[in-house]
Formats: sequence, structure tokens, C-alpha cells
Amino acid sequence: MNDFTFSYPTKVYFGQGALGRALPGELAHVGKTVMLAYGGGSIKRNGLYDEVMGLLEATGKEVVEFSGIMPNPTYAKVQEGAALAREKGVDFILAVGGGSVIDCCKIVSVQAKTERDVWQMEFADREFPSEGIPMGAVVTIFGTGAEMNNGAVITNEATRQKSGMAGSFHSFAVLDPAYTLSAPMRQAVSGAFDMLSHSMETYFGKPYDNNLSDRLALANMRCIIDNTRAMLAAPEDLGPRGELFWASAMAENGILKVGKATAFQAHMIEHQLGAYTDCNHGFGLAVIHPTMYRHMVAAAPEQFARFAMEVWGVDSAGKTVEEVAEAGIDALEAYIVEIGLPTKLSEMGISGEGTDEMLRAVADSTIIIPSAPKVLDADEVYEILEACK
Repeated sequence: MNDFTFSYPTKVYFGQGALGRALPGELAHVGKTVMLAYGGGSIKRNGLYDEVMGLLEATGKEVVEFSGIMPNPTYAKVQEGAALAREKGVDFILAVGGGSVIDCCKIVSVQAKTERDVWQMEFADREFPSEGIPMGAVVTIFGTGAEMNNGAVITNEATRQKSGMAGSFHSFAVLDPAYTLSAPMRQAVSGAFDMLSHSMETYFGKPYDNNLSDRLALANMRCIIDNTRAMLAAPEDLGPRGELFWASAMAENGILKVGKATAFQAHMIEHQLGAYTDCNHGFGLAVIHPTMYRHMVAAAPEQFARFAMEVWGVDSAGKTVEEVAEAGIDALEAYIVEIGLPTKLSEMGISGEGTDEMLRAVADSTIIIPSAPKVLDADEVYEILEACK
């Protein structure tokens, strides 16, 4: 594996009742004014809002609410939150929700501490913020692993870009699998595929030297596949949901990426597709992955064959390495169908007049990942998207 420096700053409180164990002690160390950030109001319907507010009030905090964070958070929403944080003198941000809420807050945190525009700062000036409002997270659905790192995916509607940005780390994260029960099953399955994608795209990054990080990634994939099936079979069972919560964290806390140059090409394609369509992230990844991997498999057949055998149980007897590798991609596609995710863009409502032109624009604006098994160009990205229609 490559040389590396590894640090892990986020303290994790895992399990049922973790919120009550976490917040009183953690809030004792933060300032008076807390921004409570959340999405469309589901935390009010499921009782989590009252639980969090009770703990905030019990610790004497003044609460500033920042609500309405959308599934694909926009840069305009970031600026709204940052302005509110500056106006109210927010000392700490508590993000309660899934990856979108958490990602939005990471950038709110750093934007609130600088007069410079952080989009301009990061993408034009190639500088990254070094100061932010301290943060914590109460995670309500698994998938993104957003609570585990300082990366955030934000949509800039003005420039038609959906891109990763660098924001603040969380000092702590609460992972209670019971909170995931209130999310629709399709959202849970979408999140499960997102974490599978994280694990796959890390595994298929270079180098390919049978390193420990790859072995952990393969194990994480098997855990995700088994427990997604178990969750679908027994939706109320917290056991599989707990496993998925931790698998999501493992996929994005840096451990699988140690010594690797990751290959997040499917994510980059889907991000730009989302910038143009506002589509569901996990659904888009499910559509893109098999087709994209068929374009890449010839560049790393041994890595794909290992994936086929160790994750999907493909029998290699009587097959060439290339045949085993292709069988693994077939197994991935069959699994996507099995768990009820789409396999075509048309199943996501992406079709009709203007679709080809839109997909061309997506391809032309997609960031190319040089560490992928095969380095694509814009024309091949467009070919992949056309095949996904």
C-alpha cells in the first residue's frame, strides 16, 4: 500500500439510548448558543426533536433552529445557515438527520467563520478553510457515513455543479439504529447501496497489492450485502440496522482508505447527474455502477475477479480470470434488482426530450478520477450514461 498519515477525530456513541449517554457530557464542553439543524421535519414526527430539545434545555443551552435542509443541499442553503450562525453568535452546531443535513452543516460551520466565499476559496483559489464552528451529529439514517469525515457534497445551482467540499469534522456522532426505523425502506436501501459503493470504489482504487485495507473493504461489502438482505427480511429487527450503521461508518472513517488512492468515479458521475436532475443518490449509483465497471474491468481483471469470488462467491472453476471478473459484475447487477433498486435512468424518471443533451452536459462536467482502474474521458462517461438510459 501507499505511504500514509492517519488520524481519526470523531468520537462515536453507538447503540440504543446513545443520545442520552452522549449529549449531557458533550454539551457541557460547548458554548451557550447551539444551532439545531435538521431537514424537512421528520424528527418532529418521530419524537426525536422533543428528545433532543429536552436535553438541550436541560443543559441550559439557547437554541437557534436551522431547518429545511433538502436531500441534495444547495450552496444557497449553506449561505443561509452561515448567515444565521453569524447573526445569532452560534457556538456549536448539532446536526440531526442524514448525510444531507450533516454535509450542509460542515460547510455552514466554516463559512460562518470567514468573510470569503468558500466555494470560490476551494475551487478557484485552491485554499481550504482552517477554522469552523464546533459540531456534533445525531444520525438518523445510515449510508453516507458523512458524520465520519469533513467532506461534504454540495450543489451549486448557479454553476450546475454538485461537488465535494472540505468543511469541519464532528467532535462526536450518535449512531442509534432505532432512529432509522422511521425512514422509508427505499431510503434505507438507497443508503445501504451508497455505503456499498463507498466500499467498492475504495477497493478498486490503486494500488492492487492484496493489502489490509482491501481485505477490510471486501469484508465490509459482505457485511453490507448480508445485512441489507436481513433488513429487508425483518424490517423491525435492529440487529441488521446496527450492522449497517457501523458498516456505513467504516466505509467513510478513513480506515478502508489507508494506503489507497480511491476510485470514486461512479460518485463523480452521479454527483453531476444529481446537479442536473436532483435524483436520489443511491438510486443513481445503482444504475451507474454495473455499466461503468464493464467499461473498467479489462484494466484490472484480477482485482475484479477477487471481488467476484470473495464478495459474491463466484466459483472460478473452469473460468478464465476475465470470465470470473465479468461474473462478479453480473452478480452485482442481480443484487441491485434483488433489493429493489433501479437499473436504468428511465426507472428514475430521467427520460424524454432533452435527455441526451443533458447527459452530454453531465459527462462534460464530470470530474475524472485518475486512480480508477481505467481513466475515463468525457466521451466514455457519456457512453456509460447513454447505456444506462
